[in-house]
Amino acid sequence: MLSVLCLVSLFLLRDHPRLLAFQRGATDAVAVTAEIILAPVDGWNRLVQSFQSRAALQDEVFRLQQENRVLKGQTQRLVSLLSENARYKALLNSARDIEDELVAAQITSVSPDPARHMVMLDKGSIDGLREGQPVLGAEGLMGQIVMVGQHNSRAVLITDSAHALPVQVNRSGLRAIAEGSGRIDQLVIRHLAATTDIRVGDLLVTSGLGGRFPHGYPVARVTDVTISPGDAFAVVNAAPSSALDRGRFVLVVVRESADSIQPGSQL
Repeated sequence: MLSVLCLVSLFLLRDHPRLLAFQRGATDAVAVTAEIILAPVDGWNRLVQSFQSRAALQDEVFRLQQENRVLKGQTQRLVSLLSENARYKALLNSARDIEDELVAAQITSVSPDPARHMVMLDKGSIDGLREGQPVLGAEGLMGQIVMVGQHNSRAVLITDSAHALPVQVNRSGLRAIAEGSGRIDQLVIRHLAATTDIRVGDLLVTSGLGGRFPHGYPVARVTDVTISPGDAFAVVNAAPSSALDRGRFVLVVVRESADSIQPGSQL
């Protein structure tokens, strides 16, 4: 009976100002209480989301780093291929002025002995290679064939300490012998009179003497002329025209006259 009376009273007085104020206060109190009760739950949920977001960001950063490494590797490979292509193009362009028959070969390995400047080529006797044939780079003479197999051959570079070849100063026509110094970037000319007309910057070309190398192939450019006081002879250093330690492709001059030259000659 009392419950019914309370419900009827609340129904009749539902619009009373004091009752409305009480309802508002009760609503605010319930909301604050709910926020206090749910605050730990919300905090926990936000913490979990924070860790999940951090892990996702770390995974994304790791993925981007991996992609960056792959792209850098591809870029370096592309740069290498472009440089190699430019050297090969220069090599082919240089062959246009050579009347002899040429065979393109690839350097497959170099001598592990630092005292010997020798390379292996992927062409041999079945390709027409013989001992004594000149090996050319894009800028000039690199060396000569010294040993030939059926499918591969070995070439000695002009800077090898056991190699020497006849050269001529392109400016004056002076003849000399350029010897390998054992350094990949240097040739040496000895036994020139101190009064010899040779200057820094002079271009040395093959003289054609001895029949091993045709006349006119660029060999080196003079970098230093040293005449010690009291000496009757000058010592001349020259830098090879070709970059002997770079590139993978060379041209071998195939000439009939090379067959008549005995292997091992250093003229």
